[in-house]
Amino acid sequence: MTGQLRTLLLGAQQGQVMPSVGHVMNRFMIDGAETEGRFTLLQHLFEPNALAAPMHRHHDEDEYSFVLAGRIGAVLDGEEVIGGPGDLIFKPRGQWHTFWNAGDEPATVLEIISPGGLEDLFKSFGSLTGPPDPQHLAEMAAEFHCDIDLEATFPVIARHGLVF
Repeated sequence: MTGQLRTLLLGAQQGQVMPSVGHVMNRFMIDGAETEGRFTLLQHLFEPNALAAPMHRHHDEDEYSFVLAGRIGAVLDGEEVIGGPGDLIFKPRGQWHTFWNAGDEPATVLEIISPGGLEDLFKSFGSLTGPPDPQHLAEMAAEFHCDIDLEATFPVIARHGLVF
């Protein structure tokens, strides 16, 4: 695709939907391979009170979560915020963060990740069966230059009554 743009219509029911860790599904809309690695676009589809991921940081990617429906809580470098429809939550590279559905109804965010490629880690989560083994999860993340801090995750789960 180098030097060549293509037009694409992705219908509302299209895109690969796969489970992630916990009670979140991912709808893959545009992979980094389709943008020459510039960015990835996907949706996170949260069940009520679902934690999307343990406390983590990635060293190479910036993430932008645009809230489409519901309320999304996030810890961003030690500060807690809540975003609603139309709000944008920015999670820059190198910053410890986690995020969750802060409500009792389903929630959806549109996630832009730049540069692309981290979606392959999310896709690998779809192959997990049962609750993820913490060591295995950390090893999977390390392959994508990401760190996980489970000890920092448990207080967030307890404080907000989350499922993971």
